[in-house]
Amino acid sequence: MFSAVFWVLAFWFIVNLVWTIARLNNRMMSRTFAWINLVAVIIGFWTFYAASNGGGGISPWFRLINWANIVLAIFQFYNGYRPHQYDKKS
Repeated sequence: MFSAVFWVLAFWFIVNLVWTIARLNNRMMSRTFAWINLVAVIIGFWTFYAASNGGGGISPWFRLINWANIVLAIFQFYNGYRPHQYDKKS
């Protein structure tokens, strides 16, 4: 299970990163992907710490993917919920 979750998270991270770079101005999708990414991070850390002595050689990579997903989720939340720069202030 540890390896399977790692590969799913790695695939999700790559798809998510490519999508985020390609569609920076789509704020609604950025919000959606940020929430999905938050769930992926929770599942990732839960799996990592549930199998505390398992994983072997991919254990450091698993941690790296989890923290990279956190950084990407923070960027997506910021990008999705930031105020629009062209709003008129009255």
